[in-house]
Amino acid sequence: MRFIEEVVVEEFLPTFRSMLAEALRERGLTQHEVAEALGISQSAVSKYAHGDVSRRAEVLEDDRVAELVERVADGLATGDMSRVQALVEAEVLVRRLEEGDLLVRLHEEAMPELADHDGYVRIHDPESGLRTSEEVRSSLRRALRRLTNASGFAGLIPNVGSNLVECLPEATDVDDVAGVPGRIFDVKGRATVPADPEFGVSEHVAGVLLSAREAGSDARAALNICYDSQIVADLEAAGYDAVEFDPDAPTDPIREAIEERGPDSLSATFVCYQTGGYGIEPITYVLGPDADAVVTAVKGLLQG
Repeated sequence: MRFIEEVVVEEFLPTFRSMLAEALRERGLTQHEVAEALGISQSAVSKYAHGDVSRRAEVLEDDRVAELVERVADGLATGDMSRVQALVEAEVLVRRLEEGDLLVRLHEEAMPELADHDGYVRIHDPESGLRTSEEVRSSLRRALRRLTNASGFAGLIPNVGSNLVECLPEATDVDDVAGVPGRIFDVKGRATVPADPEFGVSEHVAGVLLSAREAGSDARAALNICYDSQIVADLEAAGYDAVEFDPDAPTDPIREAIEERGPDSLSATFVCYQTGGYGIEPITYVLGPDADAVVTAVKGLLQG
């Protein structure tokens, strides 16, 4: 993990200061005077003068940086510009270069993962939702660890596989729901998660969750497990409400079943289930306020 501020300090500033020190020396300032003007030690100025500080070519070759160096050097050398003004001018340029510009490119070079999230702009934009989406993925990772480490969970995975999903607060479609790519499968008695959670990779379980939300439920997470009447009975005995739905219903069976039951009457974590149909495997869905609550309910089945 590397912050853009580190890029500024470690990549931009040494190059900028060395360029400015060089320009001031060219204007006749002594090493001591350059150190005073830049607020650095004379030994640092000496390193700049002897090329002992590595410089980024991208910064050296940027016309805006070069123009500012010349303007600040002129101002400091003549006394027309104060150190405060020189700092302000440099800060303004840094902010400009942070806005989808040179410093962003250097940051993404240091952290290639940023390219998957529209880089620096989304990280610093409080309205981008990046923090919320990463919190959802983090929530799923923690819950998946609990789930896959639970002894006996593999036995609850249906033939179609399981998936644990969690959605954004204002989710409206499957792209707002994170889940396990490829689903969770039973591999030789062990629940196996093939990849890190991603958004938009689940249609089935994500669709169930979205249907429940359309019916008025506040659920933000869901997990499908195999159906057995005893499983439903045990979940109800643990205090979780259960709603049966008809998988052959012509429209949206889960939404209709929850609307008929009344979403406000359901426990925070609840169960939707169907006992099968023609070519349809019976399935139990556990829904709750977050992935951790859903996993807690399922782990209760394994501990009973």
